[in-house]
This record gives sequence, C-alpha cells and structure tokens, in this order.
Amino acid sequence: MPASNATQRFSSKVENYRKYRPTYPVEVIDLLRRECGLTRSSVIADIAYGTGIFTKLLLDNGNPVIGVEPNAAMRQAGEEYLAEYKTFRSVDGTAETTNLDDHSVDLITAAQAAHWFDCDKAKKEFRRILKPQGWVVLLWNMRSLDATPFARDYEQVLLTYGTDYKEIRHDEKEAKIAGEFFGDKAKYKVFPWRQEFDYKGLEGRMLSSSYVPQADHPRYSAMLADLKKVFDKHQVKNQIPFDYETQVFYGQIS
Repeated sequence: MPASNATQRFSSKVENYRKYRPTYPVEVIDLLRRECGLTRSSVIADIAYGTGIFTKLLLDNGNPVIGVEPNAAMRQAGEEYLAEYKTFRSVDGTAETTNLDDHSVDLITAAQAAHWFDCDKAKKEFRRILKPQGWVVLLWNMRSLDATPFARDYEQVLLTYGTDYKEIRHDEKEAKIAGEFFGDKAKYKVFPWRQEFDYKGLEGRMLSSSYVPQADHPRYSAMLADLKKVFDKHQVKNQIPFDYETQVFYGQIS
C-alpha cells in the first residue's frame, strides 16, 4: 500500500514512536532459527528499520545487521539507539533501492513496514541483495480492534479524529501483502503480545501513529480529551492493557 508521503509521514512522530511503540516477542527469533536457518553469523538486512525496535532483537541475537531506512529523522534516532552495537550498520535507502551489494545478505526483515512498499520493485531488489536460498520475513504488531471494551472505544477515537486512518489502516491486508511477496508459499505464525500504559503512555502511543492530528490541528485538543475519557473509563490501578497479535509471514522469493 504505497503512499506518496510514506517516507516523511513519521518525521514528526519520532520521539513518541521511539518511546511508546511495542517491541516484538523473543519467540520471533526462535521461529527464525527453526524455520529460516537463522544463526548468529547470518547477515540480516532490516528494511525500513525506523528507530530500531525490531533491529535490537536481531542484534541481541548476535547477528550482523544492516538497517535500511529512508527517513532521516527516524534513521538518526535508530543510529543513536543502536550505537553500542558493533555489528550494526545504518544505510540511507528504501525497500525498492536498498543501496546494498548483490547477494550480500542471508535474511531480509521488515517490521511494521511492508504495507508501504512497492511490492514488485521491492521483490526485485530483495532478489538482488539476497544470497541463494535466502529468506524474507514480514511482521506486524497488529493492535486489537475489538477484543475488549477499551479496544473498541480506542478504535472509535481513531475513527473520529484520524486524518486518513480509514484509508491506511491495515484491515487484514497483511495476508494479501504476503501473498504478493510469496505467492501461495507464504508461511505464517502469530504470537500474542501486550503493552501496559498509564495515561501518558497511552497518549504517546496514539500520537506515534502517522494518521492522528498533530498539536497544531484544530481537533487535537478534542481528540486528547476523548482519549482521556476512554482511559478513565477503562483503567485499572491507573493502567490500561494494549493488546496485539504479532503476525509473522515468511518465505523465499523465487
């Protein structure tokens, strides 16, 4: 689902994204070991790595990782966050033009990003940079839309105030994207995942989204007022559970 402003639409969201977006279950790394032949020597290209949230899990596994990110502000945040890792390298590039060498990586990952790619161009680029028998892994933390009363009320806030939320929300598009990459050979695994937020954290999590108004928007204050009402209605001991399914699609591109 490419968007003309996909590269820049998170530029003003970097700090909230870094602080409040979820990491990923460590079980994902176990899955990659079992299913994709991941070892500590596997060279990984993490595409559209943003502020480095998933990249850190790969680096903690001991892997050499090349983070490819087109947004300068996000890339700088990622470089600062991952500065201690000697096996990390950051590159200015996109899924369609990574600026990596031919057949230089064993595994390609893209966390919370593939819906922005031009699939045909990205597939061509991934074939170029992957070693023979290399794997591609696309994963998303999918927020629960209606599993709890809080989730339903939070979704209504987004539907009411989101600038282009209806146009870009995923709505089960991940399987379609995976099908475009892997055909009928896509493999799939899902893991439950959760964050816990006080009100400040919940607000930051919402403001990390590309489709919500910024502070200069005329509906910004009303949006936050409604969010606070939702929090007050559902909080228990000043905490709200924020539930996800971590969806992992993986396969080899012929």
